[in-house]
Amino acid sequence: MKKIFIIILSHLLISFNTFVFAVEKHDEKFLKIGILAPFTGELKGIGEEILYSVNLALHDINDPSIKIYPKDSGSKNEKIIQACEEFQNEEIKIIIGPVDSTTNNELNNYENLIFLSLSNIDSGIKKNVVMMGINLESQLLAIKQFLKKQKKNKTVILYPKNEYSKHVEKNVKLVSFNNPKIFKYDQDPKKLTKQIEKITNYKQRKTNLEARIKKLEKSEKPKDIRELNMLKQKYTLGKINFDSVIIIDFGDSLKSVLTSLAYTDVSGKDILIITGNQWFDDTILEETSIKNFFFPSINLKNFNKFNETFYEIYKYKPNEITILAYDSVGLIYYLWNNSGGIKSVNNFNFKTEIKGKIGKFIISENKVIQKLDIYKLEEGNFIRNKL
Repeated sequence: MKKIFIIILSHLLISFNTFVFAVEKHDEKFLKIGILAPFTGELKGIGEEILYSVNLALHDINDPSIKIYPKDSGSKNEKIIQACEEFQNEEIKIIIGPVDSTTNNELNNYENLIFLSLSNIDSGIKKNVVMMGINLESQLLAIKQFLKKQKKNKTVILYPKNEYSKHVEKNVKLVSFNNPKIFKYDQDPKKLTKQIEKITNYKQRKTNLEARIKKLEKSEKPKDIRELNMLKQKYTLGKINFDSVIIIDFGDSLKSVLTSLAYTDVSGKDILIITGNQWFDDTILEETSIKNFFFPSINLKNFNKFNETFYEIYKYKPNEITILAYDSVGLIYYLWNNSGGIKSVNNFNFKTEIKGKIGKFIISENKVIQKLDIYKLEEGNFIRNKL
């Protein structure tokens, strides 16, 4: 079996000095990294956080050969072309950014530049873009392995009708689950509840309960009275025709689905409820309808340490994607330092397993494939699943 080498990108330092942003002339001895992020407009806060995270990585690596050149993409990417022209003129070949995938067509016009996009949407990946985001393929691969270990083979996959539907369908097909039932739901709460009722066979299960209670009420046998008292605490009677459900959604829309499942008397005690990556969203802990569900995500211990260090220095919690900028710096530095420089995007496509802040990953066909852990939301806590 081929030996897998693990590369530790770096560890966060507690100490912090000053920014190391460069305005240097071209020199082959320097590793020049561009940062393409929104530094103006409504999203400028994310741009600043990305820059701060890059700075943390610079201090951890502690090599003055690395020079950073930040350029503004604008909050609506209106400055992308100008920034790319400047990168070309200044011979800055490797760029961390942009933060989304809406500008892929523009980036394709700059084939001599290499972009490490922080997006997790892989639609239309161009040959000069490496996708660093926690993509859906990685999430579904982790979920598929988890279902196999849990011996679940009657899976329902739920996802909303929106602009990302085709992206979801593409990745579900790519990962190839074992004959799942797939449903696309409306995000309108009234329509959603009726759809979940149909999927869970709610009306029939409710009718079963009412009929059984009616029958037991006519009996005076002690065992029937005990059963009657027990059934009066329930909302439905009868099994669901699936043993696991995957919900590819997040935020308020996800909460609506969880609420609808609870309303139809489906809980984590009856089936495995699994969602997409939730980035350990604290607001999920406030959701009272479903107490227990699972989701794939990055290394929680590293994520917490990164956030703690960031908070200690900057006094606030960063956006989740900023940890990807940190790992991007480490990845670029490793390749530059160990492969005689970075000649093209092909330098990033290698089978060696990398260990970064997010956890272990490989890069294939310009996409980072993360080996995500499975976590469980259990009684208000995020717990890493050990199976």
